[in-house]
Amino acid sequence: MATSPVETVTTPADKAKLLGAGVFVVAAIAGFYALGKQGPLVQWGALLAGLALAAALFLVSESGRQLIGFARDSWREMKKVVWPTRKETLQMTGYVFAFVVVMALFLWLTDKTLEWALYDLILGWRK
Repeated sequence: MATSPVETVTTPADKAKLLGAGVFVVAAIAGFYALGKQGPLVQWGALLAGLALAAALFLVSESGRQLIGFARDSWREMKKVVWPTRKETLQMTGYVFAFVVVMALFLWLTDKTLEWALYDLILGWRK
């Protein structure tokens, strides 16, 4: 059984960066509520500034660099996707709708057949 490796923050500098980012997030939220009397512009400015500092500090840590690398790889893979044309999309949608109708008719017919067999033939309950 294959297990994926668990990645942990090992260096004290990375731990400090992540702790600092967490402190900035908490400070930004606390500042948002503490500056309630200053007006919404100051409140939102403090919140966004604190979150921006937290994001910047996180992105310079090892975890942040790994996240950036993952995002780049994901974007590169996304560019490789071949999207269907409009005609192909409409055809596949038509096939799905046709299958749903056929399946609904099949299930209705099966239900009515079982209802007839159980209630009329076996139990003798006439409607």
